[in-house]
Amino acid sequence: MNVIVAGTDDHDIAAAIESEGHSVSRVDIANRPALEEAGTHDASVLVLTEVEQATAIAVAKDLNEDLKVVFYSEGSLPDFASRQADMLVDPALLDADAVAEELDS
Repeated sequence: MNVIVAGTDDHDIAAAIESEGHSVSRVDIANRPALEEAGTHDASVLVLTEVEQATAIAVAKDLNEDLKVVFYSEGSLPDFASRQADMLVDPALLDADAVAEELDS
């Protein structure tokens, strides 16, 4: 499975996903050119780690409507973005390894 991790990775979610055998691309700023270069068209999952980049969800879904979106961060997404996310996870409640295991579900 191809997974894109967008934003800072303070909780090592990318490493946890890789340890589950998935291919991971990383982008710091999830704008359209970066998401395209990271392979969003062919990706299965976008993991967003910063609420400040919430608009990346709409951009990514525009590039790949079948993309599963996981928001992995403290805080709350704005309503427009939370409706497009498939999973909202607070790292204080579920560690990166557990989230990585659930990506296949």
